Amino acid sequence: MATKKYTVTLPEELAEAIRAEVGSGNFSRYVTRAIEGQRERDRLHEAVRWWESEYGEVTEAELAEVEAEHRDLERRHEERAVDRSDDREATGQGTPEPAGTAGRPGTAEHSSAAGHSGGSPCDEERVAA
Repeated sequence: MATKKYTVTLPEELAEAIRAEVGSGNFSRYVTRAIEGQRERDRLHEAVRWWESEYGEVTEAELAEVEAEHRDLERRHEERAVDRSDDREATGQGTPEPAGTAGRPGTAEHSSAAGHSGGSPCDEERVAA
């Protein structure tokens, strides 16, 4: 994505607190993410305003129901993550390899599939064309 330098005015204390947290090299990234987050919230508020203009205000009961569903989804997500972790530990798989590396030279899956324990590359990979 192309970037362009802009001048903005921020309260000094806020800017220095952010710079202290993220370092000077990540300041622009932090500000960009903050602006992106605000734009997303603005769009969501606009969607809610439209929804309420079409269907009426969201009631407290509806909000409570949605929040309960959200908590339930979060709980189920956590349970699945724990179950996957337990399954990997039980099968001795440990931490899964990064996406796209399974079976590639130098990975555990490649080594076992090729019939050797790793360390040295397969003979086929050493043969020069």
